[in-house]
Amino acid sequence: MSITFQPSELFEGELDESLLGPPLADVLSDDIPTRITIPFTSDDSRILSGVWEAEPGLSRWEFLERGEVIHVLEGRMVITEDGGKPVTVEAGTAAVFPIGWRGTWEIQERIRKFFVIFVP
Repeated sequence: MSITFQPSELFEGELDESLLGPPLADVLSDDIPTRITIPFTSDDSRILSGVWEAEPGLSRWEFLERGEVIHVLEGRMVITEDGGKPVTVEAGTAAVFPIGWRGTWEIQERIRKFFVIFVP
């Protein structure tokens, strides 16, 4: 069965709200409020897909046991892989964080992204 939806419409309903923190990421600035909805989880829970939104702030991410593919719907952030150069991602940009990726996300403008998380 396939599921189709407009990612922007996922924010019309009630969202789960929380502060960013472990085990997802370590916050390196003030608290970062987030909102999320996950309309798809595979039967074996190895694939999750949905929309995530976060306020500005700096955080450290380590994709050691999972990977993620994102498409930014709104906002802007600078991602810097350990040992790499900063890269700006903004509305219309996609990015892949393979298993093993480590670095920082500096959200400069409230970010809203469509995501797919995969676990081997």
